[in-house]
Amino acid sequence: MTGSHVLALGHYQPAKVLDNDDLAAMVDTSDEWIRSRVGIRTRHLARADETVDEMASAAAAKALAHSGLAPSDIDLVLVATCTAIDRSPNMAARVAARLGLARPATMDLNVVCAGFTHALATADHTIRAGAATAALVIGAEKFSAATDWTDRSTCVLTGDGAGAAVVVAADRPGIGPVVWGSVPEMGGAVRIEGTPPRFAQEGQTVYRWATTHLPPIAREVCERAGLSPEDLAGVVLHQANLRIIEPVARKLGAVNAVIARDVVESGNTSAASIPLALSKLVERGEVPSGPRCCSSASAAICRTRARSSTAREGALAALAIPPRGPIRSRPAARALPTLPA
Repeated sequence: MTGSHVLALGHYQPAKVLDNDDLAAMVDTSDEWIRSRVGIRTRHLARADETVDEMASAAAAKALAHSGLAPSDIDLVLVATCTAIDRSPNMAARVAARLGLARPATMDLNVVCAGFTHALATADHTIRAGAATAALVIGAEKFSAATDWTDRSTCVLTGDGAGAAVVVAADRPGIGPVVWGSVPEMGGAVRIEGTPPRFAQEGQTVYRWATTHLPPIAREVCERAGLSPEDLAGVVLHQANLRIIEPVARKLGAVNAVIARDVVESGNTSAASIPLALSKLVERGEVPSGPRCCSSASAAICRTRARSSTAREGALAALAIPPRGPIRSRPAARALPTLPA
């Protein structure tokens, strides 16, 4: 085999929904304020006893069922997450046990919002090297457990959920090329730190970096994949913010692309945002298929199986970029208020 491709997708969102009016009863905000600034209407929240690996397993089970493969066919499980509390066993091992997989290699990757693209590239490289033939690649987050529900600048953004892809060996490359990269000294612009851990970010820094640096990176990925921005069928960013997604898509020149608005409307689930959105778009037949993907630590272009044979040939641009900006000191963690039932 000379490459790999995405065979199937699946997603999971918890049943509990927290809308903007619920948040307005908790902090000084309003439905109009949230929708006008970021576009979010609701967010799905996991139960207190619902774990990252439980959500990851639910999404992975759907992807596996859609693929037509047996559990014994999977020989690699990768879980991208930044909100898993337990160190060992890792989330990937727990997913493998829940799904009854035979003896796959299991690894977690913590690259926050760029997690899924890192995991997708890792699966592709592992399969190309001959160390695996079929992989489950999962993004799963329980951000509600790390959110400060008294901070209106961050609590309006986050949600919980998972998305998964089955990646298999192929006769010709369907994923790649990969552009690896980061800005290490600026990583603190988005962080989960402290005891208990709390999510915090430099919002304006993230906004400025994303709207100015994302389009050139996305264009580079398109060029390496042999595509033009006009070829893109969909644009998916991990950012739950239409003020970022729409300018990026416009500057990129993705004039024919569908913008995954529903992932915005249901909150930012970090590493889970991209596969969750891709799964929804493909499930609804809004994005077509093909055998070729291009993935990067900064951006990914991916073609997946279409639900409709009449769907236009195209690609998905999935963008997950570490922000650039100053690192500031972290405020002391505060106790979380009780969420509405």
